[in-house]
Amino acid sequence: MNSSEKVMIFIDGSNFYHILKDYFKKGKTLMDFNFEKFVHNLINGRKLVRTYYYSAPLDKTKDEETYAKQQKFFEKLKKLPDFELMLCRMQKGFINNQKIYQVKEDDIHIAVDMVKFAYNDAYDTAILISTDGDFVPAIEAVKEKGKRVENVGFKPKFSWHLKQKSDRFVQFDKNSLNEFF
Repeated sequence: MNSSEKVMIFIDGSNFYHILKDYFKKGKTLMDFNFEKFVHNLINGRKLVRTYYYSAPLDKTKDEETYAKQQKFFEKLKKLPDFELMLCRMQKGFINNQKIYQVKEDDIHIAVDMVKFAYNDAYDTAILISTDGDFVPAIEAVKEKGKRVENVGFKPKFSWHLKQKSDRFVQFDKNSLNEFF
């Protein structure tokens, strides 16, 4: 790896949360995750420009305790060096007469930021942490600008399409993620 290579990291927060939740059903939470150590592992001696973490605030009226925990987590992220919390919106909806909440606009914000920063020459390599194959067009646009894209996926949940389109694919599993707690 080239130490002068500029790297930006884009984390699909909702996607990452659900991966960790599936892996570590009890005992470990995002609050316990060492993002600094994780980021340093990913950049591997290259120059970190910034890490962007995309998420949405929960509905405080639905569950005040969970909302408070999430706010505490957001405050932790805001204190990390070269780390930017990008808040999107939470949308309430109904499926089979059950109220559900979905993060909205996060994917489009990630895609726009990846492309915008590529065209502004803010980075040489983008690291996308997501298993969502919808990012393929953004990856293609970034690569057209001559930038590299690395995708971080997770066993067994990763996007074959992201893996195929990325210049480099890194896959973590429960055991390899365990070292960041």
